[in-house]
Amino acid sequence: MKIILKQILVRDLTNGYEDRDEEGTYGYAGKLDIRPPYQRNFIYLDKQRNAVIDTVSKGFPLNVMYWADRENGNFEVIDGQQRIISICKYVNGDYSVNDLAFPNLTNDKQEQILDYPLTVYFCTGTDSEKLEWFKTINIAGEKLEPQELRNAVYSERPGLGSFL
Repeated sequence: MKIILKQILVRDLTNGYEDRDEEGTYGYAGKLDIRPPYQRNFIYLDKQRNAVIDTVSKGFPLNVMYWADRENGNFEVIDGQQRIISICKYVNGDYSVNDLAFPNLTNDKQEQILDYPLTVYFCTGTDSEKLEWFKTINIAGEKLEPQELRNAVYSERPGLGSFL
């Protein structure tokens, strides 16, 4: 598998953010499938979601994320979905942290968040390699249930495909 490290700004990630419910969740100018079919739904509690925003707004490092290259020039999230959705929903104004919603922040605070660099590994490889990588990076954190691993192998959204 080929893995390339890049930094993606929050402003680029959140550009074109759209949650289409069962049809998927997208960002990065529509090029990133944030919630491919094999991924679980958003499960972060408010405390976890707010901690992501607190980390970003303080400029502290956030854990790395992994995106898989699709053959059509688009990407899908292998790891980092919960953090990405937390960030996108906050910038979209869907919730507040410490009684401050993103649209109510001063311009300099908004720019600080939008200019925050996310560390993303872009992964290209065979379906088998990507499945192994998905299993490996999901060993820690919120435990994947056996059915969620099976979903990673057998899921595909009509017309979009899936890396596994």
